[in-house]
Amino acid sequence: MGPVIGIFVVLHFLGMAAILGGWLAVRLGASKGITVLVWAARAQLLIGVALVGLLEFVSADLNMAKIATKLVVALAAVACAEIANARDRKGAPAPRLVDAAAVFAVLNVLIAVLWRTES
Repeated sequence: MGPVIGIFVVLHFLGMAAILGGWLAVRLGASKGITVLVWAARAQLLIGVALVGLLEFVSADLNMAKIATKLVVALAAVACAEIANARDRKGAPAPRLVDAAAVFAVLNVLIAVLWRTES
């Protein structure tokens, strides 16, 4: 099961990278950047949920407070990306929402790396 979990972790990191790539594309004026951002945010959320399920399956000792916090932050990133996408399709771009989605993605990485529980 270890290699499967490793693949999902890599996919999760690629989702975060795609969120930042979509953000950068939007900031540089690419018309399809918002689409990349939205799909990457969705993918990162779903892959993260799948990772928690896989880790629960192998009886890993998980910090549920950390997972819940990361879930809320990921939902905020997806919400910002979705709303920015909807506004962009209506002809009213929302660059602050795009920025917020990227900030939430980076915040999730910071939570993952810096939140350590002492045993």
